[in-house]
Amino acid sequence: MIRQAAGFAKQAHEGKMRKGTAVPYIVHPMDTGVIVSRMTDDPEVISAALLHDVIEDAGVTKEELEERFGSRVAELVAAESEDKTRTWKERKQATIDRLTDAGRDVKMICLADKLSNLRSTAADYLLKGDEVWKKFRVTDRREHEWYYRGVFAKLSELSGESAYGEYRELMEMLFGQKEK
Repeated sequence: MIRQAAGFAKQAHEGKMRKGTAVPYIVHPMDTGVIVSRMTDDPEVISAALLHDVIEDAGVTKEELEERFGSRVAELVAAESEDKTRTWKERKQATIDRLTDAGRDVKMICLADKLSNLRSTAADYLLKGDEVWKKFRVTDRREHEWYYRGVFAKLSELSGESAYGEYRELMEMLFGQKEK
């Protein structure tokens, strides 16, 4: 199932690049899948991590995922998908709100997704400094900080995972230590 999910994700994201880079988009779902695989060996959760952006960014329907990978994978992917008809702030707030009552599987996928994004942003930050924020639609660093800190606060049940610690470290690198 995991290999099938990786292949499906590769095909769904074919020809797409990471925002503001020449890096093939598939690198992000693969990184997300690897991060999740360090937290669980559940093939459905790992598969959902690999597929987490196919509804949101590649036009795949939840029903297609359900037919191919089953209802649990489809539900997990749908839980990580944003409604692109909403504004950036509305989408990000909805993600933070959803995490309040989300199960561990959804939180693992979210942690992996956001950690992968932070890794990419941190690498670009080392090269470009504050210019990195210009590649995003929302260019205000403070808005990104609000979002990543808001997500992080909802993932505390995963605090024993190395991915959680890495997320915190990258957040502090990009945004500084949060004042207590």
